[in-house]
Amino acid sequence: MKLMIAVIHNRDKNRVTDALLENHFKFTKIASTGGFLREGNTTFLMGVEEERIEDALSLIEQNCATREQYVNPVPPDAAPIGTFLPTPIAVQVGGAVVFVINVEQFERY
Repeated sequence: MKLMIAVIHNRDKNRVTDALLENHFKFTKIASTGGFLREGNTTFLMGVEEERIEDALSLIEQNCATREQYVNPVPPDAAPIGTFLPTPIAVQVGGAVVFVINVEQFERY
């Protein structure tokens, strides 16, 4: 048994949820926020049998997309007001980050 922790952008969460349910994966969803852009994410916690890990990873990969988004950088705190002119920069958002962790013991009640 493995514990999969998948952090997914909120724009992709419905597609991932539907795909996992259609393939009989059980999971818990937790609302979370990304640190860099402070945008909404959803964190999926799933107990997955070792032989189904690749299936779960494939479903997540197929239903998450990275996109380019333009953001204005935050001005440095130490700079005097009026000296910082933000220029939008392109950053990659979306997709998924997945951690697969060994589980020593699993119980379902």
